[in-house]
Amino acid sequence: MTSHNRKISVVGLGYVGLPVAVAFGKTARAIGFDVNTTRIDELKNGHDGTLEVTSDELRGSDILFTADAADLRGADFHIVAVPTPIDQAKRPDLTPVLRASETLGAQLKAGDIVVYESTVYPGATEEDCVPVLERVSGLKCGKDFFVGYSPERINPGDKEHTFTKITKVVAGQNAEILDIVANVYASVVTAGVHRAATIKVAEAAKVIENTQRDLNISLMNELALIFDRMDIDTRDVLAAAGTKWNFLKFDPGLVGGHCIGVDPYYLTHKAAILGYIPQVILAGRSINDDMGRYVAQRAIRELIAAGGVVKGGVVTILGFTFKEDVPDLRNTRVIDIVEELRSYDIEVQIHDPYASSDEAHEEYGVRLLPSEQLKPAQVVILAVPHREYLDGGWPMVTAALGGGKGAVLDVKGRMDRNSIPDGVSLWRL
Repeated sequence: MTSHNRKISVVGLGYVGLPVAVAFGKTARAIGFDVNTTRIDELKNGHDGTLEVTSDELRGSDILFTADAADLRGADFHIVAVPTPIDQAKRPDLTPVLRASETLGAQLKAGDIVVYESTVYPGATEEDCVPVLERVSGLKCGKDFFVGYSPERINPGDKEHTFTKITKVVAGQNAEILDIVANVYASVVTAGVHRAATIKVAEAAKVIENTQRDLNISLMNELALIFDRMDIDTRDVLAAAGTKWNFLKFDPGLVGGHCIGVDPYYLTHKAAILGYIPQVILAGRSINDDMGRYVAQRAIRELIAAGGVVKGGVVTILGFTFKEDVPDLRNTRVIDIVEELRSYDIEVQIHDPYASSDEAHEEYGVRLLPSEQLKPAQVVILAVPHREYLDGGWPMVTAALGGGKGAVLDVKGRMDRNSIPDGVSLWRL
């Protein structure tokens, strides 16, 4: 068994899977599978709605885009890159990865290798996914087919740290499989690979990457809560402290998305099963999960200070995606601001140049409005600093205020404080 001439399939063509498929498709024909037929049609037409891959990159890559699982039999090295979300109780939801395993299992052949990229808790690949592959395929793992793990490190919207430019952590169930997995990825990842000791180690590495970032941001958020009460600008404090050589740069803000706001719960869930209740990780998660409500409460205070009424008051929110300059709405924490304001019978208007209004309504029950339909508001919350908003500057933001007077809440502190228009008050997290 060698890594030479491996035929690649990628199961799941979202933010993670599509760049992987494109990278392999530049060297040989790859199979890109997704159950979403609309997504397959979109990609066949040379367009990526996630904006991660350009039309030129799609045209320059040889990929069979398909929603027919039978096409997976044309590959012998399968990469699973489907979402691993959490449910309303913040418990890991392995449904997508288990369904993908069922779909793939039905097409497995002797000698195939399955590598999972989806974020899971340590042990999930071997304890949860392998039994599904074995049951559906009728084959035996370690004898007929083999598994590996290589955690995704895609950062949506980041055009610098792309799939081929990020060191790839790889793991296999034995030394021979590890060699194959490492060589296959090394053939396209120019940044090189890191061979993890075991599959569990690789799974754990992925989870703690985002847990570490989550905790650092939660510290910044807690500092923001404290300094706000002291009437100190948190970002001024961080700018001063940041002049020390070993002070780590993190900023306060809403922590959403499908990685930082989700992955720590996979680790804490597994720890709890094993009898240990994490203290620090869950405390950080609690702080970060509550920041949207805090911003909303601050908006209400600003609304009152501006002479507006709470019930029936109008607040405009600019930005609804989980981060700037991407259309991704998964686990956006802007919804927390919306729901808290609505609980006070405040009229909330939302605008976002990237997000799909249909998706926002389907996922969150909110309507996104075009800018020309926004009524004058007493308070504007710049929740997500999309490039369009920053380019428009104060004139664009204050245009959303009735008569150009009112309060602006700049959640990520991106507006120029030195040119605040008259009649406008500015607060930033």
